Amino acid sequence: MAKEERFDVVIIGGGHNGTTTAAYLAKSGLSVCILEERPEGGGAQETVEPLAGVRIQPHAIGNYAGAAPGWDQLELWRYGFRMDYNPRNEVPFDIDRGPMTRDGTVPVSEADQMGWAQAIGLLSDPPCYRDLLRATFWTPPHPSYVELDENTIPYMQVYRDNMPEIWSKEVLEWTMFDLLDQFIESEPFKVHQAYIANVSGAFAHFPGVAVPAIECVATVLPPAIAKPVAARGNMHGYYHALVRCAIAHGAVVRSCCPVEEILIDDGRAIGVRLRDDAAWGVKKIYANKAVISAVHIKPTFQKLIGPKQLDAGFMQRINDLSLKGGSLYMAHFLTKEELRYREPFKWSDEDPHPFSGGFYCMENKEIYYKNLECVLGRQENLDIPPDEAMWGMVASSLYDETQPQCTREGYHINGPLWMMVPTPQYNVDGVLAMDETPADKAKWNEYMRKTLSCVVENLDDDNLVEIISDSPWEQEFRNTGMLGGSWYGTRCDRDEWWNERPLPELSRYRVPDIDGLYLAHQSAAHPGGLCLMAVGYNLMHILIEDGIVEPGDWWYASPWYVPEAGKISAVPGEGRV
Repeated sequence: MAKEERFDVVIIGGGHNGTTTAAYLAKSGLSVCILEERPEGGGAQETVEPLAGVRIQPHAIGNYAGAAPGWDQLELWRYGFRMDYNPRNEVPFDIDRGPMTRDGTVPVSEADQMGWAQAIGLLSDPPCYRDLLRATFWTPPHPSYVELDENTIPYMQVYRDNMPEIWSKEVLEWTMFDLLDQFIESEPFKVHQAYIANVSGAFAHFPGVAVPAIECVATVLPPAIAKPVAARGNMHGYYHALVRCAIAHGAVVRSCCPVEEILIDDGRAIGVRLRDDAAWGVKKIYANKAVISAVHIKPTFQKLIGPKQLDAGFMQRINDLSLKGGSLYMAHFLTKEELRYREPFKWSDEDPHPFSGGFYCMENKEIYYKNLECVLGRQENLDIPPDEAMWGMVASSLYDETQPQCTREGYHINGPLWMMVPTPQYNVDGVLAMDETPADKAKWNEYMRKTLSCVVENLDDDNLVEIISDSPWEQEFRNTGMLGGSWYGTRCDRDEWWNERPLPELSRYRVPDIDGLYLAHQSAAHPGGLCLMAVGYNLMHILIEDGIVEPGDWWYASPWYVPEAGKISAVPGEGRV
């Protein structure tokens, strides 16, 4: 066996960001090698079977990707991706169920539905909702010398050009609640939308992120997402299509291959050295053009690069990074009978619809802040009565009939139910405060059962077989690149979005003072959320600028992209700026 190998690009980490980047680069004709530490890639795009015939999603559930250019550019349907819609066609806007309060389900009025539709660009002529989503997530940050204001920030440009009645400088300082107040009357509906934003990547009550927060919600409601909520084959089915795409274009994927070090020679990344226990015999793999780290930002700089390669002041800023995000406790309920709504939560006395989950307890801002005070303020284990605990849940009825969650005869699985809890590293009672002992885990599983029982009537011992759950700490150990157990890994105030994320000099995915080294992990790049194929697409602009890659005619750049002076424009035909 050879003592060394060479590829054009070496990518560290086989999660969906690293694999998306590999697919783009391989389709562009480069030789690419993905190195994944775990036995299987996919990262948060994970579907597991804790019991034979029982599928659960420990992490990502919904396909936050309806607006992704990758559907056109990577053509994942060629590689087995299946959903019940064509992403290029619109899905009618609707809201299946209104928010749930302690008194029952609150219908969403037509006026509030239209108010929401207006805010996200569904009612402009033509509708600009896809442009808003792309301008928020699927566009790379501007060069550092571009002044950011209401005329240059991409989503503000979309509002200005399509919905001038919304556009104003003040929007840049608003909370999501400030924005919703302009269009929606119902407080439960506002809280409902705000909670979806919280668990998707941007806190609704934080100033300066009104539009990113509202667009986090837009990514998981029609028409940006289809129903059923997940791809056929569930979220790991999406990843399988993505990795097939990369491999079909020539990418090499190696699992059980942890990287020990990024090799740097005279200020340039030239390859990687595998850990001694890596399954691949060749321990040094060289990169002719670039090394891309698609793993967590802290080990990238603290371990793989190392302090001797970087300015001490910069390293201290890396060490001090606090990308606090919410963490979610995820619970699935295995039962003998299908779950049934209690009377106040049915659509009608003769409700023909099966249990479909929903969002509880969304009745007012007082309860919203009571939950957030515990999780973000005191950062203590939940002390909220179960009937006031806020959660969301996806039921089995929302999955495609051809790919049911449970094929085990005589059983039904519903979930996940997800609930915000303190991030383990910041929990005042310690990182294992929720699950240090089996009794701790049993306590919180019972808590989840009690709060779900506020909505469903048959979670009694005769029906409930088992609760299958993942605490944030367990999630972090499943995917160690997830900062603080959080899959979006972001502190959700204004300075952690777009051109500031996670540090201004890293926002365009390059590593300062080291040529040929780039970042592609959600903790180290924009966006920090679950917007699939966004990091790879955004990074492509920078790789084109630096002459690393020249994609074919299938490539198109973001309309809001600003090329850096002296670089090659990522817009086809523009050449060097």
